[in-house]
This record gives sequence, C-alpha cells and structure tokens, in this order.
Amino acid sequence: MEKTIYMDNAATTQVSEKVLDAMIPYFRESYGNPSSIYKLGQKNKKAITEAREKLAKAINADPKEIYFTGSGTEADNWALRVYAEENKDKGKHIITSKIEHHAILHVCEYLEKKHGFEVTYIDVDEEGLVKVEDLKNAIRPDTILISIMHANNEIGSIQPIEEISKIAKEHKIAFHTDAVQTTGALDVDVKKLGVDMLSLSAHKFHGPKGVGALYVKKGIKLKPFMIGGGQERGKRGSTENVAGIVGLGVAIEEVRETYEKDKAYLTELRDYLIEKMLGTVPHSRLNGARGENRLPGNTNFSFEFIEGESILLLLDSFGICGSSGSACTSGSLDPSHVLLAIGLPHEIAHGSLRLSLSTENTKEEVDFVVEKVGQIVQRLRDMSPLYEDFLKREENK
Repeated sequence: MEKTIYMDNAATTQVSEKVLDAMIPYFRESYGNPSSIYKLGQKNKKAITEAREKLAKAINADPKEIYFTGSGTEADNWALRVYAEENKDKGKHIITSKIEHHAILHVCEYLEKKHGFEVTYIDVDEEGLVKVEDLKNAIRPDTILISIMHANNEIGSIQPIEEISKIAKEHKIAFHTDAVQTTGALDVDVKKLGVDMLSLSAHKFHGPKGVGALYVKKGIKLKPFMIGGGQERGKRGSTENVAGIVGLGVAIEEVRETYEKDKAYLTELRDYLIEKMLGTVPHSRLNGARGENRLPGNTNFSFEFIEGESILLLLDSFGICGSSGSACTSGSLDPSHVLLAIGLPHEIAHGSLRLSLSTENTKEEVDFVVEKVGQIVQRLRDMSPLYEDFLKREENK
C-alpha cells in the first residue's frame, strides 16, 4: 500500500496515541452519565473537571470560564448569536473581517437578515492582515461586539489580537476571537490576548473530532445556546461527551509540553517548503504573511493558469493529501473568499493549494510533494488554453 503523505493538518489532525489511550476506557469501562449520583457517573464528572482544569491552565484561564461544546463552530455560534441577541438593547452593530471562517460570516449574515443587525466587514491587506485603522474607523456608538479570528485557516495570517483587544476595551465593546487554528499551534494566553470570548476545537491539535470549547471571561453574561438539562453549569444542555472531553484535556496538555520544540521545527519546515515550491514551480506565489505573522505549519500557494481542484485530485493519486482552502467549503466551485479579499483575481484564486504541516512531516516528504506538484502543474498547464495564450503573448513581446 502506498504511503500517505498527509499535509492537511489545518483541516484536521491525527489523534495522538496518548490521547486515544486516555479516551478508550470511557467508551467501555467508565461509561456512566456524569449527571448520575452513583460512582460510575461521578468518576466521569471528575474526569470532566480535570480536563477543564488542564485546558484552563493551558490558555491561562479560570476553569469556571471554560465551557465544553461539540465543536469550534458551535462555540463561534454561541459567542456571536447569543451575545448579540442578549445585548441588542445596547446596540445592533457588529464588526468582523472579510476573511473569517464561515462559522462567523454565516452567523453575521443570519443576524443581519433575521434580527436586523448591521455588520461591518473590514478589509485586510495583501497579506491577509486586518487594518487596525479600518477597525477603529468602523466603531460606532451602537457597536456591541467585535469578532476577529486569531489566525486565518486558509492563509495562516496571524492577526494583531492584542492591539484590537485594547481598542475594544477603550470603547467598552465585547471582543471574541476564533482561535481554532491557533490553540495548540501558538501560545494562546487569554489574559495576554485580552479577549472576552475565545473559541477552540480539539481536532486541530491532535485531539478528537466532535468536541471544542468556549472561553467566556468572568463578567460576560452569556445565556445557553443549547437548551436542555443543566450540564456545563447550566450553560449547555446535553449529556457530556466524556471521552471527547478527556481527549481534549490530554491533547492540550501534550501539545503544551513540546510547544517550543514543535513550533521551531514546523517554522523551519514551513519556510523550507515555501522556498522550495516558489523556486521550483514557475508563475507561483505564496498567499498570506511571511515570518512571525504566519502560523508555523501553514503554506498556501497559487498557480496561474490552472484550477486547485485538479491539483488535489492528481496529488491524491500519489498519496498526497492537501486542500484548496477551507475543508468546510472544499466542495464549492467558487474561489476562496479569503483569496479574493487579499486582492487575487478570480482566475488566480481558483488555482490555490494549501499544504499544512505537522511534526510528523519531513523534509524528504516536502521534496517529494514539491516534485509532484511541479509535474502536475506543468501537466495541467499543457492542457490549459489560458497558458497557451500566455505563451503566445510572451513570444510576441
């Protein structure tokens, strides 16, 4: 069987052995409902408490500020929808950016259409970074909430969250950040960042799918999003996913133990991949920021004259897993809203490839992937009338 080279870690990561081993007992041996009063249930309630403490310690929060959810998307929905609806008497204006995840953008659209909110979608620069001056200028007397992602899931650009949080505080506006891509990859410290609410998801840092969390700073009043029983201190009805929550706790603890070493390795491997790709494939470009303003394991390239979906299918034939953008929209034929927002024309935005790395990847794998990308891009260009027209124009110069 051909070995799989997995470079789509921004979409999801492999569950680590340590995490899996910690989860297994909660499926068969310790399967009690945490709300039950007998020992089998209370043991699981304690396991949830311990996982909450681990996550709180990792992001420098109080355990009482952590609420477990079913995903990062649920956490985003909870933060925006509930906060907006609960505070609409103070104002009905929200600020976000044009490159947010659809879990934010679609909620904003919902609030506009169904509840009469006004949303300002601020621009980003050519590296995908929010223009802080634009954000300042967008603030109005009726602005109640700002939501800017910590780092973009497609192009890896890390936003100036600390600077934005200071502006939000000056104007007494609540500030939420989607930290799904950064938790585990960066040093996420809610006090240093200065955020009021923060969303995260376990499967982005070698934990299981189907479990996330929302950090809610003390003093921020947030009613339940999931209405049912009294779980999560009365804030989220639904029997807890004990195995998943335990897995999240172990995963965040594990990635924090090796954070500095992993970040250095991924940064070096990322830069090696960028230089190798740009030096090998003509008419290619890197999308997003460089250096410290980019996630350690993220790369995103555009190749002129071809479409990204064709690259993905041909890469798959070599056992290489990549993405043309967000995994949540990979079935869409529309070009990435993120790439359009940074100024790429439609025809170039269509030819994008995201390769996101983990510590399991090696330089040898990078060499192989770049070689195959180069071959695939040339093969597709040879069939492209756009490329043929380009060559003719070059000949006639």
